[in-house]
Amino acid sequence: MGSTGISPTHLIIIIGAGPAGMSVANLMSKAGHEVVIVNRDVKFGGLAEYGIFPNKLKLRGGLRKTYWEILDRPNIHYFGNVTVGLGKDLTVEDLKRFGASAVIFASGAQGTKSIGVEGDSALGVYHAKDVVFHFNRLPGYGDKPFEMGRRVAVIGVGDVMVDIAHWLVRYKQVEQVTAIARRGPAERKYNPKEIRAVCANIDQAALTLEFERIAPRLQTAGQDPGELLKGMNAEFTKCEPLKSKTKMGFRFLASPRRVLTDAQNRVRGLEIEETKLEPKGTDFSAVGLKQYYEFPCDSVVFAVGDRVDETVGLPYKNGVFLTNPASTGNEPDDALFQAYDEASGKVLDGVFLTGWARKASEGLVGVAKRDGEWCAEVVTRYLAERSPQPRPAVDKAIDLIKTTLKDRKVEAIDLAGLRALDAAEREHGSSNDCIGEFKFGSNQEMLAQIQRRRERTGSSARS
Repeated sequence: MGSTGISPTHLIIIIGAGPAGMSVANLMSKAGHEVVIVNRDVKFGGLAEYGIFPNKLKLRGGLRKTYWEILDRPNIHYFGNVTVGLGKDLTVEDLKRFGASAVIFASGAQGTKSIGVEGDSALGVYHAKDVVFHFNRLPGYGDKPFEMGRRVAVIGVGDVMVDIAHWLVRYKQVEQVTAIARRGPAERKYNPKEIRAVCANIDQAALTLEFERIAPRLQTAGQDPGELLKGMNAEFTKCEPLKSKTKMGFRFLASPRRVLTDAQNRVRGLEIEETKLEPKGTDFSAVGLKQYYEFPCDSVVFAVGDRVDETVGLPYKNGVFLTNPASTGNEPDDALFQAYDEASGKVLDGVFLTGWARKASEGLVGVAKRDGEWCAEVVTRYLAERSPQPRPAVDKAIDLIKTTLKDRKVEAIDLAGLRALDAAEREHGSSNDCIGEFKFGSNQEMLAQIQRRRERTGSSARS
């Protein structure tokens, strides 16, 4: 077992190898602690691998380089392709039994948030997370058919909407994409730099008509429609070159009430309720006007956020894992990162949450990285009050993790396996099935490639 030799030493188990988990691993390993990373996916990266639009090669490449450097440290032990949860490869109780000083859940928000409208199970209704996983080729999603039809409605006006529109405009080349928002144009959430990917396809005449349609309601709320339209158009600069005839548009002050279906339970449209803006603190909320109309479309993508995976085995409520209610609410307050059991009224000692496991859908890579750094500060303060673990006890715990996975016939992937997979993907070159770099689309393919490469090179694994 490797160690930096820095004192004190504790065993830290991190579940998840996305930006938050890798941020914690970076700081904990730099402090000299022995770090075990347990990751559901074969590959590390999480949002950085499967959430960033796949043609952003420079950003993804920089993140990968950083993560490879972290994983290559002698006091980091990677176990990929290992699921955690009730009935999974490892349970929360298993993790506690291994004797780590701290167990940190950075497993993201892997549950699917209920859309909550009639008809949401129709053919052609999708959750944004699943679509993003599809075009990023996350195993289990990359090869699934996502039949979009000619006209697609995307519910939401954030960066995820833009990524999905980008895929629909540039790669699917559908006929029409419409972003639908319950509130108005002033409340749009996308980054102006991100909209450049699709702004060449925005139907300017239709956008002007949309502003004319909602102008009276914007004025009633004290907003200037002309200035809002001018400001929105000002963002449509440095647009990426036009690559399709797809028309992109917006529908504001529009709340989806029901998915309309045909006799085969396929999407044929949305029933939409007109809304108005009402002040709520320093912002506005959308209030229904009980005026309805039909909006024709062939598929609907709901970009409405995510929820945690309730099967992990941590206490949860309303789609989120519970944290210590003693928090002041000011980040990085320690209590905000401590897992909490409402039934017993007690904190789960030594169990922490970070990233989307703590705050689902809150920002992307940069926000998750910062959250991981905050969590590392919280854990460091926690460890300062506890005696370091003896080196033999740490080594024994890591051996117990390996033995448990082997006994359960779990094919855990270590650093050597990751390098074998990386080499296999580089050898494969490009493919029309992938946007950006080539990726194997299933765990089975990845595991087979790793095994093949190991047999060819005769390499031995290092955990």
